[in-house]
Amino acid sequence: MKKTVLSATIISALAATSFTALADGPNFYGRADLAITNSDMGIATQNQKSGTVIENNFSWLGVKGTEAINSELEVVYQMEFGVNNFDNSGNTFSARNTFLGLKSATAGTILVGRNDTVFKASEGGFDIFGNTNSDIDLFAAGQSRNADGFTYYSPKIAGLVTLNATYLMDDNYAQEVDGKKVDTDNMYALSATIGDKGLKAQNYYVAAAYNDSIDNVKAYRGVAQVKLGQVILGGFYQNSEHVDSKYANLEGDTYFVNAAYVMGDLKLKAMYGSDDSGLGKYVSRYVGSVDGATLENVSDVDLQQFSVGADYRLSKNTLVYGHYTKYDGDIKLAGATQDLSDDIFTVGMRFDF
Repeated sequence: MKKTVLSATIISALAATSFTALADGPNFYGRADLAITNSDMGIATQNQKSGTVIENNFSWLGVKGTEAINSELEVVYQMEFGVNNFDNSGNTFSARNTFLGLKSATAGTILVGRNDTVFKASEGGFDIFGNTNSDIDLFAAGQSRNADGFTYYSPKIAGLVTLNATYLMDDNYAQEVDGKKVDTDNMYALSATIGDKGLKAQNYYVAAAYNDSIDNVKAYRGVAQVKLGQVILGGFYQNSEHVDSKYANLEGDTYFVNAAYVMGDLKLKAMYGSDDSGLGKYVSRYVGSVDGATLENVSDVDLQQFSVGADYRLSKNTLVYGHYTKYDGDIKLAGATQDLSDDIFTVGMRFDF
């Protein structure tokens, strides 16, 4: 009996050791991020409501991990869900990056499922007000997370450049127009990156990216960041146009410049942006709130954004933050000028686990 128990114990220990050597995970993780915001118009808030509101800034839960097939190849997986229980939207969960793939040190990584496009991911760490009412996607188009696709990341070539691609399966995006099936072709994105988006391994990050027809947008962008001691400086430029000729009025440039100053656990930050394309969420949300209006009626977009704020890390996993954002400018809707100015004040807390 003692020998049987001893043998079972040894076998269990060896199995656990073997599994640990071959696998990393599954690892459970998540984020809770809530803020209190006051906004005059409510265009930029997560629930598009004016006044003083509570915002759920994309809280999430996820599980991820890897498992080695052999010394050269491993399986990678992730299932991540947005958690909306904090608000009264009625939707408990929403879709986030969820995929299954293979990773090789020599051939790169291929993922299948839902993922941020490489066009979106090319922003790196530039979006210092990301996942809030001051995110760059309020102005910049193509900030997409799409399902039914492939994502590829190359190994770092010559220790310097990474080449990346997103391809969406055309038949999964087929549409019905006037009772006929119309395929959506050539839905892909490409990017090339240099440096480290976390500004740790290198003190710089540079990216160039192109988006073709994903979310009905053709666009190209360039992103750059550099860390000089305690100061981080960044620049972002994008040209965008709608792929549908009936929205030929939606075309133009978006740019941002930002700066951050880090003092221990405190980060001070500021950003300025401008857009005349009308393809970001700020314009589409406003037009959607006006009865009978469509994006075809939009012209003469002239918008600016200025944000200042601070983050303070209370602990490794807990961050408190606050910012003020001024949206300024106007558009013409069916020939009539619409003022889209807004003042936003936000304070919030984020907990990662």
